[in-house]
Amino acid sequence: MAFVFSAAWSPQLRSLLRIVAGLMFMLHGAQKILGWPDPGAKLTEHAPAYLKAAGFIELVGGGLIALGLLTSIAAIIASGEMAVAYFKAHYPQGFWPTLNQGELAVLYCFIFLYLAFAGPGPWSLDRLVKRRT
Repeated sequence: MAFVFSAAWSPQLRSLLRIVAGLMFMLHGAQKILGWPDPGAKLTEHAPAYLKAAGFIELVGGGLIALGLLTSIAAIIASGEMAVAYFKAHYPQGFWPTLNQGELAVLYCFIFLYLAFAGPGPWSLDRLVKRRT
């Protein structure tokens, strides 16, 4: 007997994708800005401003995406940051993401681009706010 996936669960799975991707993205920012969970990864005061900005986008944007609050705005900014990260840090080391360690940047870029246009899904603060207005 074949297991058939129902399209009826698609919105909930989009919410789950958004929550997990947002939390993982937020962890990157937490490392850079707060030094958590890896104190050695915290940016120093001498770090370039663009890395500090990236950490802020990851921490705050990831949190907003995970909560589903201002999702489209946060996701398009996060997607853009990941595109810049790929071309600034990974692409100069070669084209293929598997060889230049850019897979995660590419994946985040396209997940967030998708969420920016598809919306947060039903399990989101955006949806809750929309219902109340």
